Amino acid sequence: MKYLPLITVGATLLCGVLGVWGLYAYTGGKADRDALVDRLSYTGHAARNTRRFAGLDRRLRTTTLGRRLELKLGATGLEITPGEFLVYAIAAMAVLWAVASAMLASFFGPVAALIGLWATNAFLNWQRNKRIERFINQLPELSRVLANATQAGLALRTSLGMAAEELENPAGEELARVARRLAVGESLDDALAELTDRLPSRELSVLVSTLVLSNRAGGTVVSSLRNLTETLEERKETRREVKTQLSQVTVTAYAVPVFGLGAMLLMNAVMPGALDRMTGAFFGQAAVVVSIALYAIGFVVIRRMSRIDV
Repeated sequence: MKYLPLITVGATLLCGVLGVWGLYAYTGGKADRDALVDRLSYTGHAARNTRRFAGLDRRLRTTTLGRRLELKLGATGLEITPGEFLVYAIAAMAVLWAVASAMLASFFGPVAALIGLWATNAFLNWQRNKRIERFINQLPELSRVLANATQAGLALRTSLGMAAEELENPAGEELARVARRLAVGESLDDALAELTDRLPSRELSVLVSTLVLSNRAGGTVVSSLRNLTETLEERKETRREVKTQLSQVTVTAYAVPVFGLGAMLLMNAVMPGALDRMTGAFFGQAAVVVSIALYAIGFVVIRRMSRIDV
C-alpha cells in the first residue's frame, strides 16, 4: 500500500502523456486530411485562403445546386467558392433591378433581374469555354511533351507530372490535379476521365483515349503521340480560321439586343415617362414581353448559325 501513491502518480503521468500524444496525432492527421481534400477539391485553391460567407458555402455544398455550381466553378478556374458566387449573383440581380426601375420603369425591374440571372450563368459558361479553348490550344504542346518523356523511358504517370510542371495554366493546373489523384492511388483511367468531364472537347477526348489505350494494351505510344501532335496542330489552325471568319456574325448577335435597349433609352429620354405609361397597361406589358422574347430568339438563332463544330 505504501507504493500506491507512486503508482497513482505514474499512471496519471502516463495517461497525460498518452492523451497529449493522441491529441497531437489527431490534429496532425486532421490537418493532413484537410490539406488533401483541398488539393483534390475543384476549388481547393480558393478553400486554402480565408473565404467570405463560409457558413453559407458549407450549407450550399450539401445541396444539388451547390454541387453543380462547384463543378462549374472548378471548370472555369475562378478563385471563388459557390457561396461567394451565389451572394455576388444575388447582389448583381438586386442592382440591375434597382437601376432598371430607376432608368426605365418599375415593370423592367423584375425583367432586368431575370436577365441578370441568365447573365451570371452565361458568364460561367463563357469562362468555362474560354478555359477549354486555352486548354485545347495547349494540347499540341502537351502531346509533344508526353511523347518526348515517353521516348526518354519515363512512365506515363511520371510524364504527366513532368508535363504539369513544364506547361503553363490551364494545362499545368489541370494536369497537376490529375497527378495528385494518381498520387493518392486513383487509376489513370478515372483521373483522365474526370479531366474530360470537367473540360469536354473532341481533341482532349482523342488524346485521353490514346493514353488510356496505350496504358492498357501497350504499343507504340511515341509514334501515336507524334501523329496526334501534328493532327492537333492542324485542328488548332482550322479552329482559328473558323473563329476569325465568324467574328462578324458573333458581334451581330450581341449588337441586336443592345440596339433594342438603346432605342428604349432614347424613347424615354425624348418623352420622359413614356415607358411608365406604356407598361402601365396590359397590352403595353405584353408588347414588351413579346419584344424581349423576339430579341432573345434572334440572339439564339444568330449564335446557333455562328457555331460550327470543327
